[in-house]
Amino acid sequence: MRKKVSVIGAGNVGASAAERIALRRLADVVLVDIVEGLPQGKALDLNEAGPVDGYDVKLTGSNAYEATAGSDIVVITSGLPRKPGMSRDDLLQKNFEIVKSVTEQVAHHSPRAILIVVSNPLDAMAYTALKTSKFPRERVLGMAGVLDSARMRFFIAEALGVSVENTHAFVLGGHGDTMVPLPRYSTVAGIPITELLSPEKIAAIVQRTRDGGIEVVNLLKSGSAYYAPASSIVAMVEAILLDKHLILPCAIYLQGEYGYRDIFVGVPARLGAAGLEQVVEIRLTPDEKTALDRSAEAVRELVVKLRV
Repeated sequence: MRKKVSVIGAGNVGASAAERIALRRLADVVLVDIVEGLPQGKALDLNEAGPVDGYDVKLTGSNAYEATAGSDIVVITSGLPRKPGMSRDDLLQKNFEIVKSVTEQVAHHSPRAILIVVSNPLDAMAYTALKTSKFPRERVLGMAGVLDSARMRFFIAEALGVSVENTHAFVLGGHGDTMVPLPRYSTVAGIPITELLSPEKIAAIVQRTRDGGIEVVNLLKSGSAYYAPASSIVAMVEAILLDKHLILPCAIYLQGEYGYRDIFVGVPARLGAAGLEQVVEIRLTPDEKTALDRSAEAVRELVVKLRV
């Protein structure tokens, strides 16, 4: 019997993630959205691609959460983008209400599921899902670090003219302007980039990594990134479903690690069939720890406003 993954939100990110899950034959997929016909149409379209792409997984579209019952993983992408005239606090409150409602539904229908939260502001929405579901922290994860690290890896590969497969990068902290790319832990074929690039070029890569999302938004002029976020979601889904014990940078609810408690922060985490298996604590320089402290405090300020 195949595993089951439900994706809440059938927009560009959710639908692209569903397609990648199908292409990798990882699980049957349920797409849920409030827009009537949208998840059903996308699911049918993806099912009709199966004979061409050679996958037999089943995709289902629904406007009701009953279809998600018994999911092994639930990916939450639901939420509003920031619109003209809307403050960050407005967006925070609107998406808090959406994610809280979604989490209540999916936790009811899939009480043993692992939740992967993608909605923004990411770290605060992961906190919302954890407190609403009352799941253990091992089963509520935030997807951000995989995406931010992938962006940094591409920028490193571009700067050095090497394959992206040769690159490795870690971006910690909150998913936003205060994220903490770590050049010391970023390598090309095992060689630290600090040995291969000038400080000026590294600083430019770090800044471009922080601006990665808005760079795409500015180019598109309407909408935001979805291919790279979808691929990043599937990296986490695959690590869990295939019990890979893979270390990925994820938003994790910390309970003393790195000196933080009762907060989601992006850190290296080992993922397997049970979700979070271990928070990997790496040694940070005083400057790196100061930057991570600043990022964690920015996340905490958002969480305080939620009053979950």
